[in-house]
Amino acid sequence: MSGVHVQVKRIYEEPSPSDGARVLVDRLWPRGISKERANLTLWAKDVAPSTELRKWYDHDPAKFEEFTSKYKSELKESPQSDELAQLKQLAKKGPLTLLTASKAADISEAAVLQNVLTS
Repeated sequence: MSGVHVQVKRIYEEPSPSDGARVLVDRLWPRGISKERANLTLWAKDVAPSTELRKWYDHDPAKFEEFTSKYKSELKESPQSDELAQLKQLAKKGPLTLLTASKAADISEAAVLQNVLTS
């Protein structure tokens, strides 16, 4: 989907007017964040990796490539595929910010989703 603007941010960063649609893509609600502070357009918890995949990966940089492959396979199945379609629609309408609580946002499911949505 060329021409779309999708960025990844940690949910703990302050919202910005340039964020556009703000979508939390974690399955679990982040600690210490109120719904007001999150300022979300959508909580897309069903697009997140399965609990099994999330626990296996455990944000280990050495597993990121394999995690990416397994997660992209999961994104082809319902309910992930349904929510991914919704994210694609949001991205077509304007800027989209994918939010995660992960300390390493660059190796999170949000980074994988950004790649899927912009390629």
